[in-house]
Amino acid sequence: MNIEPLEIEGAWVITPRQFPDDRGVFMEGFRADHLAEHTGHHMQVVQTNISVSSAGTVRGIHYADVPPSQAKYITATSGALIDYIVDIRTGSPTYGQWDCVLLDANTRKAVYLSEGLGHAFCALEDNTTAVYLCSAVYNPQREHGIHPLDPTVGLTLPDGITPTLSPKDSAAPTLAEAAAAQALPHYEDCLAYRSSLRD
Repeated sequence: MNIEPLEIEGAWVITPRQFPDDRGVFMEGFRADHLAEHTGHHMQVVQTNISVSSAGTVRGIHYADVPPSQAKYITATSGALIDYIVDIRTGSPTYGQWDCVLLDANTRKAVYLSEGLGHAFCALEDNTTAVYLCSAVYNPQREHGIHPLDPTVGLTLPDGITPTLSPKDSAAPTLAEAAAAQALPHYEDCLAYRSSLRD
């Protein structure tokens, strides 16, 4: 598999090698050892999440307190989605910026985002299934959100998409409001925590 860094520090896109034949296709969807060559530590997967979304569904921007936060490895097993990685770490050189990757059932790409980064996606097709590998279990007391349509963040949704949000995401604060409430992770804390995970 090919692993390349994204524009946001601490995020990578993973493109697997696919081996098709007359029966179908085979590939490695996750390799902790290969990923560790880039992140500096092995990802310990302790929870997997699966979401099935209709076209136009927008989930996020979600993040968790550091430490331990929650590193995520996301791929689409059916349908297609635009995956957004948002830098919400105060003090980061790319604070407030984002990058995105198309994840679908053809390229089988995946995205890895480190602890402290914000995550969102927009489903492009009905029955889009996203699978997340997570480094920490879900803890509702430590989970937070930023409104995905916050104009200051400015996520660009695909043409023709009418976004559908959950009530929780619709009520989420803007990035500025979260920063004013000191509810965002700090860049140096994220780097220090990731350094503590090194083998």
